[in-house]
Amino acid sequence: MNEKESGKGLVPVIPELLAPAGNFEKLVTAVHYGADAVYLGGKQFSLRAKAGNFGAEAMRDGVLYAHTHGVRVYVTVNILAHNADLLGLDAYLAELREIGVDALIISDPGILLRARTVVPELPIHLSTQANVTNRLAAAFWLNQGVVRLNLAREMSLREIGEIRREIRGELEVFVHGALCISYSGRCMLSNYMTDRDANQGNCAHPCRYSYALVEEKRPGQYYPVEEDERGTYIFNSKDLCLLESLPELVVAGVDSLKIEGRMKSIFYVGGVVRVYRAALDYLRELPAEAWLRPDEIRLPDALMDELLKTGTRGTTENFLRQRPGPSEMLYETPRATQICEPIAVIRRAGDRPLVEVRNTLTSGEMAEHMGRRMELLPFRISAMHNERFEPISRANPGDQIILTTDPPLARGEVNDILRRTK
Repeated sequence: MNEKESGKGLVPVIPELLAPAGNFEKLVTAVHYGADAVYLGGKQFSLRAKAGNFGAEAMRDGVLYAHTHGVRVYVTVNILAHNADLLGLDAYLAELREIGVDALIISDPGILLRARTVVPELPIHLSTQANVTNRLAAAFWLNQGVVRLNLAREMSLREIGEIRREIRGELEVFVHGALCISYSGRCMLSNYMTDRDANQGNCAHPCRYSYALVEEKRPGQYYPVEEDERGTYIFNSKDLCLLESLPELVVAGVDSLKIEGRMKSIFYVGGVVRVYRAALDYLRELPAEAWLRPDEIRLPDALMDELLKTGTRGTTENFLRQRPGPSEMLYETPRATQICEPIAVIRRAGDRPLVEVRNTLTSGEMAEHMGRRMELLPFRISAMHNERFEPISRANPGDQIILTTDPPLARGEVNDILRRTK
């Protein structure tokens, strides 16, 4: 395990918290709620083509914003490229260098080769799409100039520890987010069914569909596809959640903990980053003797309670302790019920904050302030005014309004999210 000296003896190094940034607003949200680094994609060469992503100027602004706040930026150049995809690659890599990104995330050996030639000063992180599952594969990629390996999601805690003991490069693992029915993201189902290539960033997510059977001579007569009485979402995995295993991942020597979700909302990004930040800060303050038995370290229950409010498909530890079975699937619905929803984002702080509305609001309803720390402040909306300070009783998504609350939102900060129970 990576260790450092403290006044209390040897304690493990707390890993980097790496958050998704599908667009500039999500980047700002991730930074606000405590990410150490963010990963994002440009308009080319990036998986998650539907995430919004960053043009050159938006990326420049995002990198400047992140760096101003002490946060690193990694850019995905992680498609599995065909010959035609390589057009413009050298110019794009040079542009990323000029913008000042901190590392490139790559899966294709050819793109890696060009990156080492064109921008040799930019660190290369290997994408999970490269499917590193053993120490020899890890050593191979490090010998190709990679400095960090995002290990395959099909690895156990024991295997992660074995690789850590064998290699010197940085290790990154996914700890939270959606799971594909594939091998670490390499899936052809979308390509086959919808002609949208998941390995070039355009997945249609057919693993989340509900399936039925139709006989060719009886069109329109659908027969349910049932594994058993549980239902027909036969490819629909629960979401990865390794929150409660963070102590063991820390001791295993993982350098970076990655959250999936470039296509998710700012409510998801902010809520998940906020919880994992609080968990890592809690672990940072533990005495050295606690780390003698990391399997006995327990995080506060409130952290998991908060995490479940962000909206998931349920939770699974996937391959971390054992091979997942039927219980790791969500059969009844494409996603679990979301307990809370965002209502607004603070754009100007104060006792009467200016907020940008995200879901319809009416005077008199109850809500919560989701600050950067884990304390929640319930409040009632006692009055609403437009920017001309005219009273209104209803506000719609996109409106910017002034809120009067009971109690006042005195501790609110710009970019804090306000939410309510659904």
